[in-house]
Amino acid sequence: MRIAIVTGASSGLGREYARWIDEHGNVDEIWIIARRAERLEELKKELKTTTKPLPLDLTDTHSIDTVEHMLRESAAKDPAFDVSFLINAAGFGKFGTYADMTRQEVDSMVDLNCRALVDLTQISLPFMHKGSRIIEVASSASFQPLQGLNVYAASKVFVRFYTRALRFELMGKGIHLTAVCPLWVKTEFIKVARETQNGQTVKHPWPMLNPKHVVSWSMKINATNYPIATCCVPAFLMRICDKILPNPAIMWIWEGLRRI
Repeated sequence: MRIAIVTGASSGLGREYARWIDEHGNVDEIWIIARRAERLEELKKELKTTTKPLPLDLTDTHSIDTVEHMLRESAAKDPAFDVSFLINAAGFGKFGTYADMTRQEVDSMVDLNCRALVDLTQISLPFMHKGSRIIEVASSASFQPLQGLNVYAASKVFVRFYTRALRFELMGKGIHLTAVCPLWVKTEFIKVARETQNGQTVKHPWPMLNPKHVVSWSMKINATNYPIATCCVPAFLMRICDKILPNPAIMWIWEGLRRI
């Protein structure tokens, strides 16, 4: 049995990746993971592929244990069991400086954006084979330090570097791995990011990308096993600037942009 695992599937990029796999993935089952059970049930009704909703909070390590147990149980029943797709799209950010953040907010960001992503990758890899594909959703925020969005940006640097190093370790195994680094995407991200003591540290996020475009483009990039998918010209230019401009210069440019 060939399966796909998609986290953050209740909305945004996660939901669009599940739809893409339903149309193009040629898998027997899609495991969709998010906290909101009702959203997962809605998506299950929409998809043609057999879908298994898993309403789990990935900031809780017991949720990772649950998924790992399911993987081992499935593999024990079926010697041909294969995780064909792993899409780590779960994550969130918060606008605000250190003074605006609670300890719970910063801990949850690090837990979900970094630890849960690594844990899910770690438990899935033993069940992946030649032709399997991994998408780790990072961000163009990973190309520079971003005051007013500092913990989120730093967490996505971790994702990008982790993906590049892991891709090197997987060389020769035929498993494709890509870090997706788009600009702002038209999802619930901005609404959640503003729910802090000072949600206006970034005034007008722009430009906003269509999630379908990000998913379609990133899956094309992943098919070539290229390590980074920026998905738009401005994000690509940010990646280039990261290589040639000193961080303080970029941070002062960002300081002006975030106030507009």
